[in-house]
Amino acid sequence: MSLKAEMRRLRDLDWRELDIKEAGGWPWSLQLICCLLLLGLTFAGMHWYLASPAREELDQVRAEEASLLRDYRSKAAQAANLEAMREQTGVLEARMAELREMLPTGAEVPALIDNISETAIDNQLAIDYIRLRGAENREHYIEQPFDIQVQGDYHRIASFLAGVAGLSRIVTLHDMTLTPEGDSGQRLRLSMLARTYSYRQDEEGAQ
Repeated sequence: MSLKAEMRRLRDLDWRELDIKEAGGWPWSLQLICCLLLLGLTFAGMHWYLASPAREELDQVRAEEASLLRDYRSKAAQAANLEAMREQTGVLEARMAELREMLPTGAEVPALIDNISETAIDNQLAIDYIRLRGAENREHYIEQPFDIQVQGDYHRIASFLAGVAGLSRIVTLHDMTLTPEGDSGQRLRLSMLARTYSYRQDEEGAQ
């Protein structure tokens, strides 16, 4: 049968009367088209069933690769700066050790009070009182506040404050008030709150 005759037969075909049970009697061109469609659908189904999970797995692997690459670059940069970081850590640890040396232990607080008293006496100040308050526990240290009240002229009080600030142990000064004492106005009374600090014993044991 010629191609023209087959095309004419296909064109004259009543599509509404086609029955899949009689597919063997269909024009061979229609059978070929149906086979090609069936084959295409089969390949499409196989691709969806087999290739889609593989594509998802590939996308996941690519995402993991990008994450690993970022981690590698970050660690490579850290490794390149490792020596500098070690030097900085050593400097910080040395500085921390110096600062810890400046913090009195609980047993050294009375000696610190004596040093403050001696500083006041050296500056010819009259000491009204140096009175300890209760210690206050903080997260990593103990804060020991105490009240100070002394009397003297302005320059001697200023020298006293400089001497307290220059002690080998850390002492911070707060809430300072100066009031005139007597009629001359030359003598002043200094009242203030001072604080010193020490490491908690559990913090020292942990290190």
